[in-house]
Amino acid sequence: MDSLSHPRRRRPPPPHSHSHFSFILFLLLFITAFYSSESQSFIGVNYGQVADNLPAPEATAKLLQSTTIRNVRLYGADPAIIKALAGTGVGIVIGASSGDIPALASDANSATQWVNSNVLPFYPASNITLVTVGNEVLTFGDQALISQLVPAMRNLQNALASASLGGKVRVSTVHSMAVLGQSDPPSSGQFRPELQDTLRALLAFQRDNNSPFAINPYPFFAYQSDPRPETLAFCLFQPNSGRVDSGTGIKYMNMFDAQVDAVHSALNALGFKDVDIMVAETGWAYSGDSNEVGPSVENAKAYNGNLIAHLRSLVGTPLMPGKSVETYIFALYDENLKPGPGSERAFGLFRPDLTMTYDVGLSKTSQAPSTTPVTPSSPKPTASQWCMPKAGVSDAQLQANLDYACGQGIDCGPIQAGGACFEPNTIAAHAAYAMNLYYQTSSKQSSNCDFSQTATLTSANPSYNACIYPGGSS
Repeated sequence: MDSLSHPRRRRPPPPHSHSHFSFILFLLLFITAFYSSESQSFIGVNYGQVADNLPAPEATAKLLQSTTIRNVRLYGADPAIIKALAGTGVGIVIGASSGDIPALASDANSATQWVNSNVLPFYPASNITLVTVGNEVLTFGDQALISQLVPAMRNLQNALASASLGGKVRVSTVHSMAVLGQSDPPSSGQFRPELQDTLRALLAFQRDNNSPFAINPYPFFAYQSDPRPETLAFCLFQPNSGRVDSGTGIKYMNMFDAQVDAVHSALNALGFKDVDIMVAETGWAYSGDSNEVGPSVENAKAYNGNLIAHLRSLVGTPLMPGKSVETYIFALYDENLKPGPGSERAFGLFRPDLTMTYDVGLSKTSQAPSTTPVTPSSPKPTASQWCMPKAGVSDAQLQANLDYACGQGIDCGPIQAGGACFEPNTIAAHAAYAMNLYYQTSSKQSSNCDFSQTATLTSANPSYNACIYPGGSS
């Protein structure tokens, strides 16, 4: 199977007059900035529990409130966690296990009881938004379970509707990328032939109920199956030469967009391109066994940090531009009791003591612009230089440069809506600001103004109006 549709190798646990106009415009831009960068309803995290050292749910709720994470996905429906998240506003995805499917499919009363036990006692104080039924059922190989999946989902949705929660709490299921029989190039994306009849019924249900098609894309596994340096840069959203889709001529600059667009193409091929895609799981291990390719703190920070910057940019994917797919990062914590290779127990963004494993810019405090003035190390006047994109660089490459720079912990607030450098609202302008800021805040070596040979140093100050580009001495 090609690298785009490489299946997930682990089994996750089951159970946005003139003075008046200017003021209004400013207000709208402020509100847009707040909702796009602060609320970030499209960034979530998976909260797995196969561990014996996890902090109390109440401590986790406080941790989440200190971050910009607005959604949490549980694999089950742990009442202690659901209750701890009450009043936080955090959206909660809960799960019915694969083992629940036969009863849910065969008995409407069973579905009613499930809703009565796992949703009604907590809603709406706990913001339950979605119930996932089973996990990667279509690629698990159990034909009986596959045939029961849609009936189980339908019964559960009917039970929610009977409890006046229809349209408020939706029902979906989560898929491995292995549901795709073809995915490279992305425009050729197709579901496996033997799954298409089931998927048509499933997608018809999801269209009727405005439910998202949930998928688990892992560039981490794609790199493990093709461990070349250029593949790593492509997977980590780092500057690279890109990959051209022979069907559309579109150049893809990262594996995440390629995988998500392959799913979009497969949905389109079946006539369901209007069904939203949700990324239920994606992430990168920060540690692993000595024979594993890819796990490291540096790679995990690059993948998750650049993914978050990419989602915040709202650029979308080539086939779905201008919006960010709702994405759940795996995972909130390590799960020290998971079987398998060492990487399985090293996906956590946070440690059990609530400290960050590494910083990807999710903390509300790390989002605040720095107000500390930079004191020159030498009082002597020196020439200044700015790092700017070269002429003729493609928007795709500039977007990759933008994602990479903003993913390295620099303050990209000035190029977000309402910021001093937001206008002109173009990829070229935003990339120029970010690339220069990255150069200025690093060691100011020429290698930090390379960006795969798409940038150059200049002595011409690019600042304009209230948009000030930091300048560094040469």
